[in-house]
Amino acid sequence: MTSTRSRHNESCRDSAGTQPGVPMIDLHCHILPALDDGARDLADSLAMAGQAACATPHIRHDHDVAIGQLAERIAELQAAIDAAGLDVQILAGGEVAETEADRLTDAELQTVSLGGAGAWVLLEPASGPLGDSLERRVARLHERGVRCVIAHPERHAGPDFAERVRRLADAGCLIQWTAEFIANEQPGDYVLNLAAEGLVHLLASDAHSARIGRPVALTAGFEALGRVWSPERVAWSAEVAPQAIVGGETEIAPPPA
Repeated sequence: MTSTRSRHNESCRDSAGTQPGVPMIDLHCHILPALDDGARDLADSLAMAGQAACATPHIRHDHDVAIGQLAERIAELQAAIDAAGLDVQILAGGEVAETEADRLTDAELQTVSLGGAGAWVLLEPASGPLGDSLERRVARLHERGVRCVIAHPERHAGPDFAERVRRLADAGCLIQWTAEFIANEQPGDYVLNLAAEGLVHLLASDAHSARIGRPVALTAGFEALGRVWSPERVAWSAEVAPQAIVGGETEIAPPPA
């Protein structure tokens, strides 16, 4: 995954933005062609880039992603994007499986960190409900100087889901929800209640293709959050926090939800 401004490489700019002309960074987008289960070919990648600017491949056992080749793959896609006249920048990144994180060297973690800045890694929870193993993995990564963005928690619900998310946030994680999922929430729904409590930090598309599935789009999700958040909190989530993450900042405190 890569990101736009965007390993997988996971970050993109949605040209809709929270304000006209203000780009957003999509921190979870599978735009690199023919690499994991994302974009099928270069044409698919360019179509995704036409929607936003991003890239984040899966780093896990069931995808043969060579971390050492990511910089070259990103440069090739960026050259094609530039040749197509698209105003999109692809940044380094990756979606690291919880089960793979301990196996990566410090240099590999740096390569797949969001923006390549080395500060934040997009961490994909293991299958099933959020559990103790994820919290232990977060603690070990923190000891190595790496902070964690937790990917799509909505896919890992369990009876103690809200408490698990709170503990991850209290441990210094930022929680990234899928924009399309949030966009379908209505006032009073469970996840918007969590958002009002401050347990939604970031939105990302987790788009895999321009041909099928989730689009590279964030705006509808932020519009839903705007029903329970102040404009300042929306701007922090859409613009301030993603820019800080890919810029390598480690102390990123949200305003009140």
